[in-house]
Amino acid sequence: QAQVVESGGGLVQPGGSLRLSCVASVSTFSINDVFWYRQAPGRQREFVALMSSDGIARFADSVLGRFTISRDNAKNTAFLQMDSLKPDDTAVYYCQSYDRADRRAYWGQGTRVTVSS
Repeated sequence: QAQVVESGGGLVQPGGSLRLSCVASVSTFSINDVFWYRQAPGRQREFVALMSSDGIARFADSVLGRFTISRDNAKNTAFLQMDSLKPDDTAVYYCQSYDRADRRAYWGQGTRVTVSS
């Protein structure tokens, strides 16, 4: 059964950094797009970053220049490096492995990030 597991969240002070990891036991991971989304309390889930299967990266305007996304297909793993964190980045962060051929999205349970002094 396909499974996606995020890790690396926690409490960090404003200006700090965190690196989130996403391990996906999805057979098509290497040819899937990888997305990161987040959901803050009382708000809808929003797009954060994307790395396509061919390595193209896209970011939400709110994180552009502060977050980077990468992937290691050999380990079925994706990463979200978050620098210069702000209180507004506080949210549960979700990883998604998206299979374009089957139009199927595999979601993780999320990892909580809290940015506070």
